[in-house]
Amino acid sequence: MIVLLGMGLVYFSCTDSWMVYAKPMKQAQEWFGRQKKELDNKDNDSENVSGGNAAGDSSSIEDTDAEITTETTIEATEETFQSETSQLETSQLETNQSETLQSESWPAENIHTVSSSDAGEKREQIVYGRVEEDYFADALFIGDSRTVGLYEYGGLEEIATFYASTGLTIQKMFTAPIVKVPGQKEKQTIEEALTEKQFAKIYLMIGINEMGSGTVDSFIEEYEAVIAHLQELQPDAIIYVQGIIKVTNKRSQQGDYIHNEGIEARNAELAKLADNKNVFYLDVNPLICDEEGGVIANYTYDGVHLKAQYISIWKEFLKDNGVEKVVLD
Repeated sequence: MIVLLGMGLVYFSCTDSWMVYAKPMKQAQEWFGRQKKELDNKDNDSENVSGGNAAGDSSSIEDTDAEITTETTIEATEETFQSETSQLETSQLETNQSETLQSESWPAENIHTVSSSDAGEKREQIVYGRVEEDYFADALFIGDSRTVGLYEYGGLEEIATFYASTGLTIQKMFTAPIVKVPGQKEKQTIEEALTEKQFAKIYLMIGINEMGSGTVDSFIEEYEAVIAHLQELQPDAIIYVQGIIKVTNKRSQQGDYIHNEGIEARNAELAKLADNKNVFYLDVNPLICDEEGGVIANYTYDGVHLKAQYISIWKEFLKDNGVEKVVLD
């Protein structure tokens, strides 16, 4: 019993001693556990913060790049828009300038572009309209007795130049000595005179004396050759081919070579010689003829030539049908 009692005392004594140290050890273990846990949490937080900043920086960079790209795109778009707008405005300005030039010179319906050229060459426009008498200051009138009447009674004798003669024909136009030379007794031919002086406009009224010879075709061939030679001698001149003035119906019906039917046939072919660039066709007949197609009887003194007071109808017709070549910049 004593032995058992001693063993029990020893057991409880050891057990109590163990329990004394067990609790502090347990507390120490728990404290170390908490510290370790806090340290782990801090490490995790540090990693999260570091990772978050890196991601955030990357996101910020990407956002910044996106903003820069967007701004660059907007700027590029604005520049493109401004460039296109500038081009449009420039084009519109050129158009407006061109329209202003045309509107200030001649009415729109009288403006006709007859030739356009490549870059570096001049462009021309032909304009039609009313002109004043000074328009004829650089004009030459060539013709027969009808043109002599215009010289004597048209009021242009001090303004324009006239190479005209009664009986002049298309065949003799360049060979007949009809041009007076100041200070000389002898006269020049039209060809000689045209080699000495240049004109801007040349008016032709010729053909009544040729009615009794040749055919319509032969007359037109000779007339066409005359125009070609005039263009050689006067390359810058506008040439006006005037329709042959008709005669009265009474004169036309006399039965000789002068009749309106033949005049009409020639005039129809003369009109075809005009290219409306350098050669133009003018026909005063509608203003001086009656309903039957002949010259109004009261307008002539012999059925062929206009009276002095009616020459003005012809002159005004020419003034109403002036042609100018406008050179565009």
